[in-house]
Amino acid sequence: MSAPTADPHHTGPIPADSLDPRALAGLIDHTLLKPEATGDAIRVLCADGRAHGFAAVCVNPVWVALCAEELRGYPTRVASVAGFPLGASLPGIKAAEARRSVDDGACEIDMVLNVGALKSGDDGLVEDDIAAVVDACPGIVVKVIIEAALLTDDEKVRACTLSQQAGAGFVKTSTGFGPGGATTRDVALMRRTVGARTGVKAAGGVRDWTFARELIAAGANRIGTSSGVRILEEFRAAAARG
Repeated sequence: MSAPTADPHHTGPIPADSLDPRALAGLIDHTLLKPEATGDAIRVLCADGRAHGFAAVCVNPVWVALCAEELRGYPTRVASVAGFPLGASLPGIKAAEARRSVDDGACEIDMVLNVGALKSGDDGLVEDDIAAVVDACPGIVVKVIIEAALLTDDEKVRACTLSQQAGAGFVKTSTGFGPGGATTRDVALMRRTVGARTGVKAAGGVRDWTFARELIAAGANRIGTSSGVRILEEFRAAAARG
């Protein structure tokens, strides 16, 4: 089987055993969202993106313009966040934040769902919140972070369904700043819920190839991690051992 291409709009599950290093890199959002990140650290992140061909670098909005300049002419895209990390901003604020990042050069937006509204049963507000960002960024891949560690299984299913109804391209497990990160169980539940027409991004605590492989096998077709280089090195070492 040929290796999958790094298509940002590809939403279906990918067989982990079909990957080669280029295809694996094309599933990774190489991420630096720490508040103490410096400009030099962001430049290193972009250099990694250029060298390895990661799907995207994912940064806070203040760094989008710098990343767009650093990655100009390269296939690695710039992703940014909206309503991060709590999801408690008003819909119009999230939409404006996302639109500004797109204007600065972002090609993908990872927005945090309104967790409190979901847990309150206000599905209309949750869907409107997501739709506001989707509508503000036509043609842009929007990923909805559901912060699964805060939700029951029923709430995870509702979050995924509402994200689809609002037009999001992906659902995502975690911010990495919440009480828990990605799990294979959550990824599998999210994949069963959204089917093949919406992507599933696993993020939060993904630090090695062994875990990344399990998440991909469970249905993730994008991995958010600050350990992208390590994961690729471990993948190559495992392939060399046969």
